Formats: sequence, structure tokens, C-alpha cells
Amino acid sequence: MAADPLIRPFSIAVPDADLDDLKARLAHTRWPEAECVDDWTQGIPLGYTRELANYWANEYDWRTREAALNRFDHFVTEIDGLDIHFIHQRSSRADAFPLILTHGWPGSVVEFHKVIEPLTAAGFDVVCPSLPGYGFSGKPTSTGWGIEKIAQTWDTLMTRLGYQRYGAQGGDWGSAVTTQIGRNVGACVGIHVNMPIAGPPAEGIGELTEDLQKALARVEYYRKWDSGYMKQQSTRPQTVGYGLVDSPVGQLAWIVEKFWSWMDCDGHPENVLSKDELLDNVMLYWITASGASSARLYWESGNTFEGGQYVKLPTGIAAFPLELLRAPRNWCETAYNVTHYTTMPRGGHFAAFEQPELFVEDVTTFFNTVR
Repeated sequence: MAADPLIRPFSIAVPDADLDDLKARLAHTRWPEAECVDDWTQGIPLGYTRELANYWANEYDWRTREAALNRFDHFVTEIDGLDIHFIHQRSSRADAFPLILTHGWPGSVVEFHKVIEPLTAAGFDVVCPSLPGYGFSGKPTSTGWGIEKIAQTWDTLMTRLGYQRYGAQGGDWGSAVTTQIGRNVGACVGIHVNMPIAGPPAEGIGELTEDLQKALARVEYYRKWDSGYMKQQSTRPQTVGYGLVDSPVGQLAWIVEKFWSWMDCDGHPENVLSKDELLDNVMLYWITASGASSARLYWESGNTFEGGQYVKLPTGIAAFPLELLRAPRNWCETAYNVTHYTTMPRGGHFAAFEQPELFVEDVTTFFNTVR
């Protein structure tokens, strides 16, 4: 594959000067006063933010984390004038089935670091691209890079890699991209999502079961208390970008608060992820200065989650109990050809990151039906 002139090998190599600059900025942070409550209801607490920032500055070892990410095979290819970064990890199995995994915001390809090797062992060629404007992918300089274009770009990427049929999986924006891939069909033969985009059937929400009540409560909480970031990024991404690109603590707080809120973590993100894992993900935003460019996807495609054309391809759904936007199976069946639906015992929005074993098992089970 590396011999293809359109595909260039890539290795993560952050300059020492950038790491020195990060440490200096962390040392000169101007801190706000503490919150007026003893929990996270006003945002990420000052005490924990200072603790995490101090760890980032004095204990976190990026070079070790960088080497761990570089154990995967990274590449870059230009599609429609934009560089797309991706991991392409091939299985040793002769009958390997290609699978593209798409992250969302505030995630990155780091989300998949615990599932890539198990999936290749299970017989999948795994492709993990960075969304345009995220991580090591290029930053669009003109409008138009919304979900529809990204879905077409991913199909181009998979066919450029030589795959005549493949599967697609995603959550968050990755779910939106994967759903659109399913609508487009192309070379894709099946999709799997962990945040399905679906509303109630035309006849109404149906029986108010305990599960449905929990799903509705989760949506109401999100709309009332948890969606301010979306309004800002979908209306004024450039404005919020200045602070995120200039302040590492600002970028850290903007992201880690969402991991606290959206994970099944019993009140603290480190109940699920280590400081190193949280900071690995933050680093992919900080070192690439992508606070503004990543936010622009909301401006481009902010109405994506309001529904769309029915997906006829076979669809697998993993329903995690603390998913950000939950949809009962009968709702999902109004939007997808649901051939596989799993109610998970635990887990939240960042499925592959939080519950890698459950994720791998469900993805493998579903795609074995279409491979």
C-alpha cells in the first residue's frame, strides 16, 4: 500500500519546541476562582482541573504515549484537496474483512487504541481516519466539509485502499458519518453504530416503558444542561476556537468535562479512563491546534441528528445505558434496517474507549453476518 503514490506513510512526531511551549503555557495558566458548588454542576471543578494540568505538565510522558500510538500503521492521503490521516491495521487472516471506524467530538482515533488489535485478531482490516479538521487530518479552508462529503470521502478512501466491499462503524459524529455511508451504500455492505440517529415512530413514542422513560430523561438532561457546547460550536466555532487553541487548560477543560458527563463513570472520569488516556485524546487537539477546525463540523452539519433517509443496509446497534442520545429499538427501526440490536449492561458515549471488550464482541458478532 505504501507504494501507491496517493498514499503516504505517516508517523506522529511532535517537535520538542511544541512540547516546551505546552509546558510553559501550563505553568503560566491564569486560573479562575473555584466553583460555588461541591460537584461538577457548574463545570469541571477547579481542584481536579489543576490536578490534571499539573500531571500534564510534570508527569505525563508524551514521548511514551506517542510511541504507543505509532505502533499502528499510519498514513495520509489527499482526497478532494484535503489531507486525510488514517490508521490502517491489517489482519493476518486471509479472509480479513475491511472495517472503517469513525470517531466523533471530543474524541479522536485515540478512542480506538484498545480495540484495533483485538479486531485485527478477529479477522478485520481496521481503518481509523481522523475527521477533517481533527487530529492529523488537514483543516478545510472552505465550507462544504459536512457529513455528506465526509461519508463520500470515506468511501473513496476505502476503495483507494483496494476494498470492493467493507463495513462501517461509528459513534457521535462517527455515527452520523456511518449512517450517511449506509444511505449512500457505495461499496459498504453493512453498518454498526453505538449512537443511532432515530426519532419516535409516526404513531407516537409508544408504551412508556422504564427503558423509554430513562431515554427521554437522558435527552431532556442533555438539552437542558449539557448542550451549550453544541450551540456555541454550531453557531460561532471561530469565536470559541481562539481560547481553545491558545490555552491548553481551556482545551483540556472543554473536553474532559464531556468525558465526565457522557461516560458511564460513576461520577469521575478516572473511574473508567486513566489520566494518560484522557490526556492522549486532549493532546490530539492541542498539538494540532484543532480547537476551531474541529468545532466547525457543528457549523457545517448541526442539523444532522434530526433524521434523514432510511438506511436499507443491514444495521447493527449497540445500545449502551448511558449513551448521550438513546433510542429504543422500535425507534431505531424507523430509521435503519436493524438486523442486530444489543442492550449493553454498562457503558456510555465513548463505547470503544470505555468498554473495549463489549465493543469488540458486538462489532465482531454483527459484521460476521455480512462479511
